[in-house]
Amino acid sequence: DMPFMSYKTLDDALINATKLMQSGAEIIKIEGGKWVEKIIKELSVRGIPTCCHLGLTPQYIHKLGSYGVRGKGQDEANTIKSDSMILEKAGADFLLLECVPKLLGEEITKALEIPVIGIGAGGQTDGQVLVTHDILGLSELTPKFTKNFLTDANSIKEAIECYKEAVLSGKFPSSENSFD
Repeated sequence: DMPFMSYKTLDDALINATKLMQSGAEIIKIEGGKWVEKIIKELSVRGIPTCCHLGLTPQYIHKLGSYGVRGKGQDEANTIKSDSMILEKAGADFLLLECVPKLLGEEITKALEIPVIGIGAGGQTDGQVLVTHDILGLSELTPKFTKNFLTDANSIKEAIECYKEAVLSGKFPSSENSFD
């Protein structure tokens, strides 16, 4: 995960992504839409795999003003869709969609050839991810798209296994953990 402002310019992005890869990273994640297109192109050309992050982008929270669902309105949904296609064309290796309506997550997943991973983007994305604290119910905030898997488990290991099984079986995320 490229830290806040570590990719504010193309030169910064190349220097910092290189440092991460040289330190053992296998892919880097960048938050942002169309404005990071040139960065993604240059990283891709140089052999640095990228994950692009759209929807709710935590590094932008002070600008966004809240941790609310993104893409509920048609204009914002269209921007997220357009940005996802621009980033795929630029060379992104996969896309992380966070906190968007499930239908938007499904539309983007169908439109792209690269894998789309959801975190609060519904069950129709190509894969799911949750922060460990959310799987274990340790977060101060409990977003709708999370579930405490530790509640019905006897250990942390078992909770993570329950999460994995729920995702693989299609039981998670359910409509209860998705946005309309």
